[in-house]
Amino acid sequence: MEIATGSACIIGGGFYGVVIALYLKRVKGVENVEIYEREDRLLSRASFVNQTRVHSGYHYPRSFVTAFRSRQNFHRFCSDWSNCVKSDFQKYYAIARRNSKVTPLQFRRFCEQIGAPLEEAETEISQLFNPVLIEAVYKVEEYAFDAVKLRSWANQELAASGINCNFGHLVVDATAGIGNTVQVLTRDGSGAEESRSYSIGFNCTYSGLSQVEAKQSSGRLRLKHEITELALIEPPPELEKIGVTVMDGPFFSTMPFPAKACHSLSHVRYTPHSFWIDKYGLSPYDVLEQSTLETRVDRMIRDASRYLPVLAKSKYRESLFDVKTVLEKNESDDGRPILFRESTLTPGLYSVLGGKIDNIYDILESIDDLPQLRC
Repeated sequence: MEIATGSACIIGGGFYGVVIALYLKRVKGVENVEIYEREDRLLSRASFVNQTRVHSGYHYPRSFVTAFRSRQNFHRFCSDWSNCVKSDFQKYYAIARRNSKVTPLQFRRFCEQIGAPLEEAETEISQLFNPVLIEAVYKVEEYAFDAVKLRSWANQELAASGINCNFGHLVVDATAGIGNTVQVLTRDGSGAEESRSYSIGFNCTYSGLSQVEAKQSSGRLRLKHEITELALIEPPPELEKIGVTVMDGPFFSTMPFPAKACHSLSHVRYTPHSFWIDKYGLSPYDVLEQSTLETRVDRMIRDASRYLPVLAKSKYRESLFDVKTVLEKNESDDGRPILFRESTLTPGLYSVLGGKIDNIYDILESIDDLPQLRC
């Protein structure tokens, strides 16, 4: 067993894992930082398979804290990753007449409270919607990020900082080591195992959070996993330069997906294919790989076209399937608070879960509060 002093282990090479690794190295002065990623490249799972929405608060009228934090982080994120943000399209939020949990008046007041600008949509845009089902349409300030460009940025910055990425390595256990260290057991593609110890560790595996500590028994996270489908479509000309989200209920969203030069389409009713509450020993990624999945894009388009008829002219390209994970307690209010928690069994090992890309700033603030990392 090799012990590294002044070292940090990052489990998971998604966006959060990469940014935390860079922050530890460049800001907190950790001498040796290593990333373990089970896939063969960075940002290949949840960081890639999502709506690529750079949240600006509009999406969470039932969770003020989530919305307010998104609004506060929006411009900072767009500035810090300006080369990876797509802003050359216009975004609209529509409020349904029936089955919506928010009215137009409530939505306007909510946006005013969090300081999110909106205005009534242009006539030519409003006319694209079915007035029988849509009560109001608003122009908002919301962008998308390009996951491929983010991956390129991550590779360059990690290399420049001398941070080693161990691809194809699955962390199968993390326990308390000698001298207040975190002992990590990894397995590579050939099945070979290796044990190393670090001063501190961050579990950024998203859906795989509870699969890292093999001996945990109490204080488990109440996580809900969903196998989700993100349909990729070629939008009709009328939608090429716009994105649409219908609020706030069993509706849909379509917006640019920069990494593949198309649009994504998701639907509250049809995007989730199955769900279960987290259980140790049942890897969400294994469940995904063993599932037989068929696209529901026909149902997505058929239902969404009732609200936005022009969407019926879309052409289906492909679907991306992955596991979405949220804290079970936030199912009722749709909130997406961060989870930043030290293990009860392995001191110095922190679990990190953020439901949105802009949550990264909240994570870094939490890291600043760790006594062992204070400058």
